[in-house]
Amino acid sequence: MTASEADQGTVDRRLPTPRRVSRRTVLGGAGALGAGVAATTALAACGPVGGQPTAAATHTGPVTLGPTSDVPVGGGKIYPEQVVVVTQPAAGTFKCFSATCTHAGCLLHDVTGGTINCTCHGSQFSIVDGSVTRPPAAQPLSAEQITIAGGQITLT
Repeated sequence: MTASEADQGTVDRRLPTPRRVSRRTVLGGAGALGAGVAATTALAACGPVGGQPTAAATHTGPVTLGPTSDVPVGGGKIYPEQVVVVTQPAAGTFKCFSATCTHAGCLLHDVTGGTINCTCHGSQFSIVDGSVTRPPAAQPLSAEQITIAGGQITLT
């Protein structure tokens, strides 16, 4: 409002006219937003979703992992602190592998249905020998040495 309008009492009280937005502008913005969401999702898929990148396990001597009863027949158990997975493919047969996915270095997530599973990108490994049963991993899991004594599993 100007000083002369205030003096004369003739103030224009109408609201400013909204700027018209074309349909092309709205659709273009929606498309850009959708592309941004898709790009973010695609990039997130290449990171550790559901898994964690792992550091190499270091142990200087034998480490007791726990009782053999913790490892189900036909399944396994992941020991995240030691970055290993122990499986029992058949009753009384125990195997141990690195719990680091050979595809992107994520910590493996679980052992179900006869496979050791990585949720980062869907790789799966055999509980029998650590071989790849489902890519994208191309290399098998490395074997680790364990001993079984008195119902206890020891990483050596």
